[in-house]
Amino acid sequence: MQEVMSSIAGNLSRISLPMIGVTDVLEILLISWFVYQFMVWIRQTRAYTLLKGILIVLAFIFIIYILRMNTILWIAGRLANVMIMGVIIIFQPELRKALEQLGQKNFISRLIHFDNGKEIHERFTDKTITELVRACFDMAEVKTGALIVIEQDTPLAEYERTGISIDAIVTSQLLINIFEHNTPLHDGAVIIRGNRVAAATCYLPLSDNMELSKQLGTRHRAGVGISEVTDSLTVIVSEETGKVSIALQGRLQRDVSSATLKEALVKVQNKRVFDTKLRQLLKGKIRHEEKTD
Repeated sequence: MQEVMSSIAGNLSRISLPMIGVTDVLEILLISWFVYQFMVWIRQTRAYTLLKGILIVLAFIFIIYILRMNTILWIAGRLANVMIMGVIIIFQPELRKALEQLGQKNFISRLIHFDNGKEIHERFTDKTITELVRACFDMAEVKTGALIVIEQDTPLAEYERTGISIDAIVTSQLLINIFEHNTPLHDGAVIIRGNRVAAATCYLPLSDNMELSKQLGTRHRAGVGISEVTDSLTVIVSEETGKVSIALQGRLQRDVSSATLKEALVKVQNKRVFDTKLRQLLKGKIRHEEKTD
């Protein structure tokens, strides 16, 4: 036992820790800050999904390396440069937007978010849910076609750019006006972000799902298509039948009731209620101590 302890002590004595100066600490902080901002930027674009795919591929290559499958490693090495160029070409709009932000005067203020003491407990309010349900079924009664996309975690900025910016509070009157026949904004989709209508007349990708009914038109295929490539919830009002449908995660639920639509919107709302009793107790305790002092 003494020999083991002396061996460990001898090895520890030979370990020399590097000298860490102020410059080293500053360098670590800068690298951490840039990595954090890079991850935030990726999270706000489609590159987030790509990053998860890249991590899976890297894990697969690591397993191949452990198993010594040299042929697959050779192929992966030859394809690496091509894949990197492909990623740059595919995400050229996002990269260009990031470089444009570097030249903006308020770049630092956008990157550094100061805590204002507020927490987001929901994506949108109950009032927005009521207005959406009312608008959809009011349009269904008169067979006014509508296509409404509700953004969740995946940003819809690239689809928003295909339409006309609105940036207005969600109301049933506004939505009915947008989709009214023979109006400039009725053709295309409306994108809703939070409690606001972000854009109208937006173009969406059509679904290639061959299992969809042949009776469904372009509006329904676009609603399913956007739900296949993003996590958004899409509400479709049929112009032919006046029925309301919901598309989520590539699945279409047809002829839903107002209660079903409201239930789906409540799930997407992601409303969370935090218990503030502990905070109130702590405040009360501090006040009591101050009074005692």
